[in-house]
Amino acid sequence: MVASTATDMPLDYPAPFNNLTRELRRLPGIGPRSAERIALWLLSHKDARPSELARVTTLASTSLHACSKCGFFAIEELCEICQQPSRQGREICVIEQSTDILPLERSGVFAGLYHSLGGRLAPLDHVGPDELRIGSLIERIRLESPTEIILALSADVEGEATTNYLIEILAPLGVRTTRIAHGLPAGGGLEHADQLTLQRALTGRRPA
Repeated sequence: MVASTATDMPLDYPAPFNNLTRELRRLPGIGPRSAERIALWLLSHKDARPSELARVTTLASTSLHACSKCGFFAIEELCEICQQPSRQGREICVIEQSTDILPLERSGVFAGLYHSLGGRLAPLDHVGPDELRIGSLIERIRLESPTEIILALSADVEGEATTNYLIEILAPLGVRTTRIAHGLPAGGGLEHADQLTLQRALTGRRPA
C-alpha cells in the first residue's frame, strides 16, 4: 500500500473537459452536474456529434440577427413575417420578447405584424423606457399607419406597468390600441400558454 503524500492532488478531469463544462454551465438552467453529464455525453456517446454541433452553432451565430422591424430572428434585414405583403398595413402586436412571436404564430389566429420590446419596464433592474424598443415602435406607427396596436404583454406587475405606460404614450398618435383581455392567467407569460388560451386572449381583446 502506497501512502499518500502532501503533494498528492485530488483526481480531476483534464483541463479541456473542465473548460467544456465551464462553458456549458453558462447556459440557462445548466448546473455543475448537468454540465458534467452533457460533456460526458458529447465526448463519449456514439451518437454525439460535437464537431457538427460546433459548426451549426457558429453558423447560426454568424448568419442570424434581429429583424430590423419586429426583432425576430432573420437572415436578411427583415424576417420572413415582416416580408409578407399580405401583412403590411395591418395590426401590430406588441410583445415583450421576440420568442413570444412563435406561440402567437402557431395559434393561427393572428395574421398581422409584430413588434418586440426586448423586455419590459423593471425599475429595480434599471430597465426604463430607453432600454426598450419603444421609440422604434412609435416610428413604425407613424410610417406604417397600422389599423390597430395590440398590447400582448405578461399579466404580472411589470407587464401591466409596461402596458399602462404604452397606452399613455400611444394615445396622442390616434391609433386604435387594444390589449389581450381574458385567457392568460395572472402572472403568466405567452410562452406557457396553449393554442386555445392564446386564441381566446386575442379574439377577446378589449380597448386599452
